[in-house]
Amino acid sequence: MAQIIDGKNMANQIHSELCKELSQFVAEGNPVPHLTAIIVGEDPASQKYVEKKTEACKKIGIRSRTIVLPESTTQAELLDVIDKQNKDESVNGVLVQLPVPAHIDERTVCNAIIAAKDVDGFNEINIGRLALDMNGIVPATPLGVKTLLERTNIPTFGRNAVVVGRSKNVGLPLSILLHSDGSHATKGLDATVTICHRYTPAKELAKYCRQADIIVVAVGKPGLITKDMVKPGACVIDVGITRVQDEAGKYKLVGDVDFDEVRQVAGHITPVPGGVGPMTVAMLMQNTILAAKKQAADRAN
Repeated sequence: MAQIIDGKNMANQIHSELCKELSQFVAEGNPVPHLTAIIVGEDPASQKYVEKKTEACKKIGIRSRTIVLPESTTQAELLDVIDKQNKDESVNGVLVQLPVPAHIDERTVCNAIIAAKDVDGFNEINIGRLALDMNGIVPATPLGVKTLLERTNIPTFGRNAVVVGRSKNVGLPLSILLHSDGSHATKGLDATVTICHRYTPAKELAKYCRQADIIVVAVGKPGLITKDMVKPGACVIDVGITRVQDEAGKYKLVGDVDFDEVRQVAGHITPVPGGVGPMTVAMLMQNTILAAKKQAADRAN
């Protein structure tokens, strides 16, 4: 049976470390870091995600504010709200909870947040710096996966990794972190990476996964990765999360991996929930403190 990677416990450890780091930062005369989260609409999942982020802020000692805008908010109105947060020197981090309503362009919104306050790491400048192996703010979920692998001591150097999913927020930046050079700024993991996606034939997907020492799947398709697709001893990281109804009519959260079956052959596996999700929140907190430190250093210079 695979060893379960407890993302919740690891995230709690990181919260404790960040709490000490933040206390030292404030003791040096710096203001308490401030994070602003913006939600457009009343999607229950988005509200829940932001609640978890604000709870983590409170636990660590970061100030936070949530701005809730109606579904009818225009793109111009949202951009105006973002601009005000960009210009507010007391605000260190800004995020817009995705997805946004269909009438608003997601890429425009992500780029509207200035790179220095873009704690989600979605601004094209931060993504570009990641691609070029330069210092910047790394998207929270890919950074969470990288941290899970590092803290669980999963070997990555020269190993085969398969990333299933090519989204610009998870799959793409994660692929960069996995394959980039560990001696450079982003401290990549030096793996040999194959990217699979919706147009990869099922037969080919299975073939690539069976060759992988590390499988990371992030597509939102329950049960996509099955036992026969996993090499014995491989590490399986499940980023997917979908709300499904069971036979009794109750709802539960599941990932993209057939957990009970894959656990029988994998060496390590993350659960859903309790795996990548808590680490994403922890990395967002880390990014907020990083942003505050960088802004303080820039002001000092």
